[in-house]
Amino acid sequence: MERAGVLPGDHVRHPGEPDWGLGQVQSVVGMRVTVNFEHAGKQLINAAVIELVAAPLPPQRGIKRPPT
Repeated sequence: MERAGVLPGDHVRHPGEPDWGLGQVQSVVGMRVTVNFEHAGKQLINAAVIELVAAPLPPQRGIKRPPT
């Protein structure tokens, strides 16, 4: 059985849907990948048709570290 090239927890973007924003892989079953996107919600992607693009995490905003 073929497997998609992503794992649960990976952050990705859909190359054909840039407006969906950053997505996080929720599950992978064979070539079926469930991704939760910022602006499109949960989407089921057929990785045999769409190659998701790995995306680095954006810098976290508003996190203050205690003084040392």
